[in-house]
Amino acid sequence: MKTILGLICIIGGIALFFAGLNRKDSLAGQAATAGNSIANSLDGGARTPKHVGFMVGGGALVLVGIGVMARRGPRVV
Repeated sequence: MKTILGLICIIGGIALFFAGLNRKDSLAGQAATAGNSIANSLDGGARTPKHVGFMVGGGALVLVGIGVMARRGPRVV
């Protein structure tokens, strides 16, 4: 069961990472990056574009999946 959950997390994380990567390269991603840069320079905020969250979340989900798969189960004596 843990192998299935781990694989689902890894596949979902990879898909989320590539969705963020595709958004970064799209026109919407470029506009969001430019808009956030302008807004950050005006008020000194710390905004990030949505694609950064997708990529970080995807990477974290892959790490969770690897952790789930690597975790040992209870030992039976």
